[in-house]
Amino acid sequence: MTPWRHATALILLLLATTLQGISPSLALSDRFSLDTSVLEAARHQYGREAGKRLRQWVELINHDTSRSTWEKLEKVNDFFNRLDFVDDTIHWKKQDYWATPVEFLASGGGDCEDFAMAKYFTLRALGIPDRQLTLTYVKALRYNLAHMVVTYYPAPGSEPLILDNLDKTIKPASRRRDLLPVYSFNGTGLWLAKQRGQGRFVGPSDRLSRWQDVLTRLPKGLF
Repeated sequence: MTPWRHATALILLLLATTLQGISPSLALSDRFSLDTSVLEAARHQYGREAGKRLRQWVELINHDTSRSTWEKLEKVNDFFNRLDFVDDTIHWKKQDYWATPVEFLASGGGDCEDFAMAKYFTLRALGIPDRQLTLTYVKALRYNLAHMVVTYYPAPGSEPLILDNLDKTIKPASRRRDLLPVYSFNGTGLWLAKQRGQGRFVGPSDRLSRWQDVLTRLPKGLF
């Protein structure tokens, strides 16, 4: 979670950036796996529980038995919300770092972006279309801080559901008056102001450098 003024500065930077290239295309794999070297490295750096968390994640993706989208949302939200919140400056020794799901799970914690990224990528791997998901920067009014959540749209233009690590219960956006939307993005686009579909589309999400950096560091075979 970064200071609110950092989010404001980021928005100004986004507006000043020239649109580039084509947005990334995320294709689902038939089966997801992590290389043995990844699991060994996680155990070596963070202990036995790190490898266990990663194996549970792989199991969740490959053997999902959810009978509805709602069940998938709850399962993924609960799976990651058990991890600890740790500020980037303490956890990664950086002012702002967007971790991959592997880094997040292996280390056992992260900040709001790490929670949101892990949920987003996992839901995509479970077959939720990108058009129904966004990563949304909001202002958490109660704490006066910038915050990131996952928003799920049951239908185009509908009220989204919020997957969050502050309030761990999935709720419609209208019941999260403690959150003020700023901008949202996914694998194809970037929107400013209100909810996606109601805000102003400003181009593909490849203009977000940290987003692009996360995509290059994802484990092979996830997308």
